[in-house]
This record gives sequence, structure tokens and C-alpha cells, in this order.
Amino acid sequence: MKRRPRRSIPATLTALVLLAACVLVAVVAVQMLLGEPPWIRYDSVAGTLHELRWNDLATAVVGGVAVLLGLILLLAAVLPGRLTVLPLQGELDSGASRRSYRSTLRAAAATVDGVSSATVKLKSRKVSAKVTTGRATTDGLAEAVRGAITHRLDQIDPALRPAVKVKVRSARSTS
Repeated sequence: MKRRPRRSIPATLTALVLLAACVLVAVVAVQMLLGEPPWIRYDSVAGTLHELRWNDLATAVVGGVAVLLGLILLLAAVLPGRLTVLPLQGELDSGASRRSYRSTLRAAAATVDGVSSATVKLKSRKVSAKVTTGRATTDGLAEAVRGAITHRLDQIDPALRPAVKVKVRSARSTS
């Protein structure tokens, strides 16, 4: 089971821009039908656009911005995002959410004796854990945390086994 994120932010922004343009056109059309002065006069817009030339700087800048926005939206639609559900081994098509995966690995790191706090970051092929301890000496703590995380990964049994990297920070100095 591999679920990819929805592209809701680019779609929402595009929809809001198009909605604003449609509302503006509709309001101006209604104002013109009622005989009131419109917010944007068609004659002034048409005159300004008629005076522009293809080799003007303003035309090139607006065209470049439009092409850039189009490419960004195209890439957002085509390129896959980070997995939101990470696949697990087994006969069933199963997975774990990224959030629960991270929190269970953080809980495993926090159960090690001497660890006061732990943070875990998931990357595509690596789990990075940063733990803080109140101990003055941190000898063997990184290996213990790595062992606890590895044991929890054995229990979870992910389809793609990540490498485990642990950094230990001591709250107290050794001097």
C-alpha cells in the first residue's frame, strides 16, 4: 500500500485565482448590464493591451511569470510526493501512516534508560533520531537507542528497511 499526498494546496490556489477572476468578470458584466460605472472599464483594458508590443519588457515579464507558474503546477501534478502511508511486509496489502511510524520509533527511543527526550525524522531510506540525556557521559547510549529503534523496526517490519542514525546530546557538560 503506497498512498501519495493529495495535491490540495496547488489545486486550491489555482481554484481561488480562477474564482477571483470569474467573480471580477461577473461583477463587471452585471454592472455594465445595470448601466452603472464598472470597476474595470473594458475600453481602458483593451487600450492598454493594444498598446503593448511582443518585444516590450512588461510582456516578457508577464509571459515568463505565466510560464513559470504553469511549470510549477505541472511539476506539482506529475512528480510524486512523499508517501503518506509507508508499506509494510507481509501477505496483506498493509501500511502505517508516517505520523504513527515516527511516533512509535520516538517512543522506542524514549524508553531507553537515560534518555530524557527524543525526536525522530523519517527520510526515504533513513531514520534520524536525536536524543537528549541528563547524563554527563553518553558512552553506549547511542548504541542502546539504535538497538531499541532497530528492535521496533523488526516488530513493524517495513517493506523498505531504513538505516538508523542516532545523535546523542548531553544536557550536562563533562567538565
